[in-house]
Amino acid sequence: MLAGVVIALVATVAGIASTGVSLKYFLQPTGALIVLGGTLGVTIITTPHTSLFYAARRVSQLFRNSVFDREALIEEIVSYSRVARSKGLFAIEPLIEQASNKFLADALLLAMDVKQRSELQSALEDKVRLRERQGEGDARILEVAGGFAPTIGVVGTVVGLIDVFRQFSTPSSVVNGVGTAFVSTIYGLVLANVVLLPAAQRIRARVAEAFETQELMMEGVLCVFDGIHPSVMRQRLHCFLRETEEPHDA
Repeated sequence: MLAGVVIALVATVAGIASTGVSLKYFLQPTGALIVLGGTLGVTIITTPHTSLFYAARRVSQLFRNSVFDREALIEEIVSYSRVARSKGLFAIEPLIEQASNKFLADALLLAMDVKQRSELQSALEDKVRLRERQGEGDARILEVAGGFAPTIGVVGTVVGLIDVFRQFSTPSSVVNGVGTAFVSTIYGLVLANVVLLPAAQRIRARVAEAFETQELMMEGVLCVFDGIHPSVMRQRLHCFLRETEEPHDA
């Protein structure tokens, strides 16, 4: 994500430089203050503080690598199945502390607490759907902020034009001032289309990837609960692998 933002900003700056216009012309502290402060303020107005906190934490997580080795995850779940089939479901309890994923650990603990498969499946499905809704809510917050940023930029432009018209008696100042005023609009467009809206889509992509992984774990835990043979379980769970992840035949 960081590389993408850098590439977009560098390309924008390079495009501006190719026009022959000095980059100093686009460094307008007033416009930046209006756009950044205004967008943040409007976002705080439209979003409860707890939701804003979770959205900020979600954005910070975008800079971390969250790719799971699904094939290794399948083998881990199969290992639980072997233990459960030979020694009973409660025999996996000491192993749960070493689980590679918190969702998997919670699902296995839940499997030992319930008596009916339907109850376990319903609880896991609710948990997966809740996490998906939370991710969608975080993405929507950034989308709302991205929708306001260009408008706040226009407000900055209007403020700049008002300042220009105060100096209407000096034509050269008016010409330079008009161009400077529109820099606020550029700030708003860049903030929305290079940072906020792409980050929202990135969150959705992460949520979709996590949803698939959680579905894999949910299906695996249900297989462990049902006492499915490890070989049959492995074949079921391999359906969650993408083509590039499919293991080669021995």
